[in-house]
Formats: sequence, structure tokens, C-alpha cells
Amino acid sequence: MSVITLEQLIKWRREFHQYPEIGWSEFLTTAKIVDQLRGLNLEVKVGTDVINPEYAFGRQRSIVDKGLEIARKHNVSEELLQEMQELTGCVAIFDSGKAGPTVALRFDIDCVGVTESTADDHRPKNDNFSSCHPGEMHACGHDGHISIGLAVANWLVDNKDKLTGKVKLLFQPAEEGVRGARAMAESGIVDDVDYFLGSHLGFIANSGEIVINPTHFLCTTKLDFRFKGVPSHAGAEPELGLNALAGACHASTQMLGISRHGKGMSRINIGVLKAGEGRNVTPAYAEMQVEVRGENEDINRFMSENAIRMAEGSAHSFKLEMESEVMGEAVDLTNDQQLIDILTNVVNQHTELTGIATRPFGGSEDATILAKRVQRCGGKSLYFVVGADRTAGHHQSKFDFDEKEMLTAYNLYTGCLTSLL
Repeated sequence: MSVITLEQLIKWRREFHQYPEIGWSEFLTTAKIVDQLRGLNLEVKVGTDVINPEYAFGRQRSIVDKGLEIARKHNVSEELLQEMQELTGCVAIFDSGKAGPTVALRFDIDCVGVTESTADDHRPKNDNFSSCHPGEMHACGHDGHISIGLAVANWLVDNKDKLTGKVKLLFQPAEEGVRGARAMAESGIVDDVDYFLGSHLGFIANSGEIVINPTHFLCTTKLDFRFKGVPSHAGAEPELGLNALAGACHASTQMLGISRHGKGMSRINIGVLKAGEGRNVTPAYAEMQVEVRGENEDINRFMSENAIRMAEGSAHSFKLEMESEVMGEAVDLTNDQQLIDILTNVVNQHTELTGIATRPFGGSEDATILAKRVQRCGGKSLYFVVGADRTAGHHQSKFDFDEKEMLTAYNLYTGCLTSLL
């Protein structure tokens, strides 16, 4: 029987850290995971078996092609790439061969579009495992999440004779921008799941702290609006143009004035507004990148419907064509008490850990889509936070985390699995 050590977790984590890939381009990452899992003789599903491409939000051809090119440079087999069907992510299925519940664990695999720091005090630089991909970095801990998932896979195989039921290990693409979970959920891969567990390293807790039941997961919808007008000479024939920039600007001011909701938190942010080709040309194209959030699905829907209506109204006012596209989404989540109790008991077995009963999450996480899908199919779900000290905030160029907390997360997952199976 093999024993998972911190050294093994660190080795995996640092290898994945060197080769970060943004959402829907993680072909090399997926291939490395698949090779490890199939090396354990686990059944591993990829492609449309685990991803429904109709719900692959924000998946761009150029990003897919870039990821495929990198995978081929690293000698990923054409057979495996064909099996993936140009879709990233995978699911390993452990079957004990004995009757029992089905448990799903989710681990996200993508990186952030951040250029990694080259500062002398940055550990990845000093220890030679910095990102090899300019403009991309594992600045959110997903490299650690992958490593935890691989460790759990090894534990399952080593303890097969002691376990009952099945476990599905979900290695989910495109968490950043909350783009990947819906596509995985819509594949139906979790519809037979009785218990779902997901977690995050760091974020709202420090090393030694476990937030057992985080609350206030914000629903969110990411929206792109594209306005199309008609160009014209801005001096000689301005009346012939249809100004897409003006329509987008008008929509922006209208959206920022949406009434906040009296029954809970609501947010809107216009993060990108770009338009125009030159100072003497009526702008014929404009793009807005918008996000709304809400404390629950009703509030989030209120915000998104208002934003869409205002974009449509502005387009109509300026005689523009307008199209909108959902680029990502996440929902709220209420953890199930049975799993809260199980995790509490596991945490209490580790005297070096401090269990924090509850703390506001205050952000959005698309694991909630998978968790809620399980709940709606009759199962139970829990998302928790494993504290880890950081050298900088998540998504920052100097981000690094306390690697020993990967072993903590591994112990918590295997403890919960022992209780459930």
C-alpha cells in the first residue's frame, strides 16, 4: 500500500504550476491527469461524456487551438486528443464493486490570466517552478486542488477492499469566470450522485483553519453585449453613421442605475467597454463585459434581466443591432447538515486544526452549480474551505500558498469518504 506524503503532493503541485492553462485550453493538464488516473486502472471519461459543449460558456476557437498546440508540443498522444473531442476536463470513476452510495468530489484545473512575478522573494522563481506560459499563472491554488484530487485517487485504489459504493473524481475545467461547471453538470455526470463535496484552499481562511459551512455564496451571471452600428465619416457625413459606442455608453449608465434589491445583496460591474476605430470614424462596433451578482437566484435574475433589457433598449434607441451572450454563471448554495456534521467530526479528529462553524464566502464559485444539481436530484452537498496562508491575494502575480495544507485537505476528504463509504 502506498502512502501519500506531503512531498508527493508538492511534486505534483509544482509540476502543474509550471504549465498553467486558462479555461477550455487545459489539454496538457487534462492529459497529465488522465495518464495518472489510468495508471491506477481507474475508468476515466473525457470529451462529451463529461462536458456538454452547448453549455461551454466563453469557449473560443483561438483558445482551444492554442491549448491543442501546446499539448502536441508536449507529445500528448493524438489518440487521447481525439478522445477529448476538443473538450478539456475529465472524470475518474472508482467502483468498489460493493453496494453503497455514490460520492462526487470536484477539483478545478484551470489557471488565471496573470503574469507570474519574477521578484527575488517569490518561491516559485527561487525553487524553479514558475509558470512557463507568459500571461498565465496558477494564482488561485487550482494546481493544489489537482494534486489533492490525484492523492485521493491513489487512496481510493489503495483502500478498495475497505470501501463500498462508488466515487467520481471531477476534474473540472474553466472555473475562472465560472464557465465550466454548467457544462459538466449538463453532461449528466452527477445525476446519480448521493453526496457531493468540493473545497478551496485559502481564500477566507488561514493555515490551520477549516471553514466547515461557508455561507453567502453569491449567484452571478457574466454577460457580454455586442453592439453593431454603421461607420461613417464623422465630419462630412455623420448622419449616415450609427454610433455603437454611444449605444454602449448609454447602456452602461443605465445599468449602473439598476435599483439594488431590498431582499438581499445585489451587485453589477461593467468591467470592459471597448469601441471605435479612429477619432474621425463613427464607431460601428462596441463590446461590453458585464457581471451581475445576487444573494440568491431570484435577485441575480432580477439584476441580469434588467441589464439585458437596458442593453436592448439602448440598442433600439440608437438603431443598433445587439447580441448578448452568457459567459459564465454560478448559483447560491446551502450546505446539507448531514455532511456538515460528518466534516465537523473529521476536523475534530485533527487537534492541529481549528474548525470554524461558519463564515461568509462573499464571492461566487461555480462548484455550486454541480452541488445544487446533486441536491435537485435528491442528493446532498457540501462546499468547505481549507485555510492556507498566502504570500499575496488570490489572482495576484506573487500568489503562493502554504503547501502543507494540501495534505490537510487530503486528510479531510479521505476522512469524509471513510465515513460515507
